[in-house]
Amino acid sequence: MSLLPAGKRLAFAAQGERLCLGVWRAGRWIVCPYGAVLDGASAKDQCARCAQLDRSRSVAADTMADDPRPYGVYLAYFGPGLLKVGITAAERGPARLVEQGAVAYAWLGRGPLMAARRAEALLGSALSVPDRFAKAAKRAARGVLPPVSERAAELAQLHRAARQLAGWPETLEPVEFACADHTELFGLDRIPGEVAELGGMTPGAEIVGEVLTGVGADVYLRLAGVGAGAEVGVGVKAGAVAGAVSGAGERERGAGAGGVAGAVAVMDARLLSGWVLGPAGGEATTVPVRAAARGAGEREREGMGGQEGLF
Repeated sequence: MSLLPAGKRLAFAAQGERLCLGVWRAGRWIVCPYGAVLDGASAKDQCARCAQLDRSRSVAADTMADDPRPYGVYLAYFGPGLLKVGITAAERGPARLVEQGAVAYAWLGRGPLMAARRAEALLGSALSVPDRFAKAAKRAARGVLPPVSERAAELAQLHRAARQLAGWPETLEPVEFACADHTELFGLDRIPGEVAELGGMTPGAEIVGEVLTGVGADVYLRLAGVGAGAEVGVGVKAGAVAGAVSGAGERERGAGAGGVAGAVAVMDARLLSGWVLGPAGGEATTVPVRAAARGAGEREREGMGGQEGLF
């Protein structure tokens, strides 16, 4: 994936149909044998049958319990009161935290897969620490972030509480507390308090704007404009874009929304997966632009399809 530096102008259009990316095997994508067409508003880049095949041998789906690799247990911070627990293969380092758009994080332990799973479950049952948050909650929290010191303090408090729990897996090696913050990496200071949201692509729909920054799969754009036709409505694999973004900086709007030039909107780059993207023919965004969902404190769980790119 090419870099998306702050200030870069994007102007592209969706061509043809959005197709399933197939199955990831041996380090490459194998074309979907069904030629399945995907919903443009869904973040999922696979059809149900390809996704099922992928999860038939998946750590995330608990169908690969014999994975011999060491795993790390982490605590991730997304905003005040939004702390979660998760696990990732130790060899991936902090990549999973970047993919999720974690504002800050700390490692809790390291060891075999099943020991990491037990620790994750222990925090969920004993401390009610969730293992995921809804996208809307993460986005809303970015506009009301406290100072770095307060984020670190909240993580440290949970880290201490977790280490004091009875039943800590014996084979999981504890990790001393150390907070890592992504303020600079994500360019969080470039995200304004009021941010709209871009909806899914449809054939011929265009997005035109200037990149402000990226957080996980979210790309923040200053729109060049919104066309009067905006309405609801060989594949690109959109993974975590935040690490590639450099330069470290109330109702749905439909017809007649052309006065939104200069507004900031966030786009889930996963919605681009499966589309063939070509140059935009106009100077305005024609995908839906709507007010951002509220509820930074809601601990809603994301779709039951599980977490993408977990390991």
